[in-house]
Amino acid sequence: MSLTIPTNLSKPLLKPKPTSPLASKPRVSMIQCSSAPQTSTTTTEKSSGAQPLQAFSAALALSSILLSAPLPAVADISGLTPCKDSKQFAKREKQQIKKLESSLKLYAPDSAPALAINATIEKTKRRFDNYGKQGLLCGSDGLPHLIVSGDQRHWGEFITPGILFLYIAGWIGWVGRSYLIAIRGEKKPTQKEIIIDVPLASRLVFRGFIWPVAAYREFVNGDLVAKDV
Repeated sequence: MSLTIPTNLSKPLLKPKPTSPLASKPRVSMIQCSSAPQTSTTTTEKSSGAQPLQAFSAALALSSILLSAPLPAVADISGLTPCKDSKQFAKREKQQIKKLESSLKLYAPDSAPALAINATIEKTKRRFDNYGKQGLLCGSDGLPHLIVSGDQRHWGEFITPGILFLYIAGWIGWVGRSYLIAIRGEKKPTQKEIIIDVPLASRLVFRGFIWPVAAYREFVNGDLVAKDV
């Protein structure tokens, strides 16, 4: 009786090939092992990226609360009260309207003076209503007072109209200056001062809207002031 031992028992039973599924298992396990720190890193990045957004949202909410809060009462500014709450202001309105209505009785309803008086009454009511809506402050005399202390709540009463006045005045002066400079080379410049050159003046009028920029440019170049003065 003979016993034959096969020689292939000495070889490894499982010799995975590169393309076999067994060879890909370690790779899968490595990917799974390395995925844990990646997830934590991503979570950390998301949390760190969300912190500025949360801070911005909190700041926005706080600013909205502060802006929506009612402003301090302005009744204590130099002893003035809002015109819409002033009894003297309302009394003045009634007196002016009553005076106009008494004059209206002297004319026929459809006459020209009556129509003019009715228009004046409407303008008076509208004026007093606008004073109350604009937040103007009235004194004990019932007259609106302008606040020129620099309070931002009252910029529309003095600062904004003042800046607009300076801009318009500068625009007019700059256009006139440019016109005189443009005609000084003519044979009879005085004649063009008397009889305005309309096409030239029209071009200079539209250029004058940027007079602050043009004035600054000439100041930098040294052309703003005559050198022989």
